[in-house]
Amino acid sequence: MRRLWLIFCQTVTVLLAALFVVATLKPSWLAFDHASPTFVQVREAPAVDSSTPSLNNSRTSFATAANKALPSVVHVFTSQDMRQRAPYADDPAFRRFFGDRSNKPAPRRTVGLGSGVIVSDNGYILTNNHVVEGADDIEIALYDGRKLPAKIVGRDPDSDLAVLHIAAQNLPAITFSKPESLHVGDVVLAIGDPFGVGQTVTMGIVSALGRSHLGINTYEDFIQTDAAINPGNSGGALVDTEGNLVGINAAIYSRSGGSLGIGFAIPVSITRSIMEQIIRTGSVTRGWIGVEVRDVTVEQAQALGLAQSGILITGIINGGPADKGGIQPGDLLVAINQQAVRDAQQMLQSIAELAPGHAAKLMVKRGSSSLDKSVKIGRRPPAVAIEE
Repeated sequence: MRRLWLIFCQTVTVLLAALFVVATLKPSWLAFDHASPTFVQVREAPAVDSSTPSLNNSRTSFATAANKALPSVVHVFTSQDMRQRAPYADDPAFRRFFGDRSNKPAPRRTVGLGSGVIVSDNGYILTNNHVVEGADDIEIALYDGRKLPAKIVGRDPDSDLAVLHIAAQNLPAITFSKPESLHVGDVVLAIGDPFGVGQTVTMGIVSALGRSHLGINTYEDFIQTDAAINPGNSGGALVDTEGNLVGINAAIYSRSGGSLGIGFAIPVSITRSIMEQIIRTGSVTRGWIGVEVRDVTVEQAQALGLAQSGILITGIINGGPADKGGIQPGDLLVAINQQAVRDAQQMLQSIAELAPGHAAKLMVKRGSSSLDKSVKIGRRPPAVAIEE
């Protein structure tokens, strides 16, 4: 009996030793039940069809908006004749100093790169004025790889907008968002060609609306965004999360030339009306009364002996609408057509929106008296003549 017990103990010991060795070196040999529970329960994401991106994915994606807007954004390449002829180069007395090279034209070189947005399927493209200003030749690179020459339909330096046209049909025109649909905090995407690296999409939020007094344009009412906007993005699209156009990227605040998180775009409420005017007439018509103004704060008003703060008329153009309407330097402009004016920028915008030829009622303070003056609105002279 004792012998049997020894044999049993030795057998069990050998088996336990073998089990220990197998468990240490080959644990998979012991996994007979693959359905047995594990110590960590891993949650796997469901399979997603990458060919049909959706905003309803488990992770937030704006691929749908980007894919909708990307084909409508183009690259704008400009070139300018930089040939410089030396003074007196054609004078026989001086020609020997310049040699034959004085009569050989220098090659054209590309001097500009920007972006644009297709606004109609028959070839109209919206971009910034500063992208095409001074350009001799303009070439548009479409999303599908085609490159086509473009001509300037019209430019508006006061708002920094321009309209181009290319000879093409059935183009993917962008969808405009509804005016006043944008709010501070909304997510936006900036699309363009920064630094010429190729079409790029960046994301941010609307940081502010109605930005003005920046000294960028004559008429300013910018969308401010922290979406990365860099050189080359000018004229590109700022779109909402549904891929609809909310603005045209126009400028950045930067000390280095790169994005610092403060970019500005011209809202669609402005771009659409200007675009339609340019396409219809080739230019933009704005109201004008011919005055020079400056803002007056409460402190300045007290120092100047004025009854209230407002817009001080500092100069009058002789023979201009304001001069003919009885406005004088030193008058304090209080209201236009019974609408109070807040500052010089808002006053300039209000006058610009009035139709030339129509009379406007201007309320002014002259000393202690309040006066109502009827001024016939004139047409604002163009800042820069459009070159044909």
